[in-house]
Amino acid sequence: QVQLVESGGGLVQAGGSLRLSCAASGLTFSGRTLGWLRQAPGKEREFAATISWSGATTAYADSVKGRFTISRDNAKSTVYLQMNNLAPEDTAVYYCAAAKSRFTAPMSRLDENNYWGQGTQVTVSS
Repeated sequence: QVQLVESGGGLVQAGGSLRLSCAASGLTFSGRTLGWLRQAPGKEREFAATISWSGATTAYADSVKGRFTISRDNAKSTVYLQMNNLAPEDTAVYYCAAAKSRFTAPMSRLDENNYWGQGTQVTVSS
């Protein structure tokens, strides 16, 4: 019954921006650690950004620090990823994830500990 639905992906030129959204349903959104992960062609899935259950703490991959911002709106059960100054290396399928347990920190890397969205494609052209 839990669903995470990503949106906002697309094609953008290098230096451009995109804002991804992930709407959750079937779960209690507040108090739950959230994250955005991405998988580039031929590469393993990696964390891009996470936000704590309280919203007070965020963490980013070194490759996206200073360019990406993760945020959450508990009233809308939605987590966002603002992506600025995009580069071709950011091309990937982006997935949102929500921890199955509430009030957990840091976010688990294990698939079985998270709910997952279906992904949205981000393509950055040079």
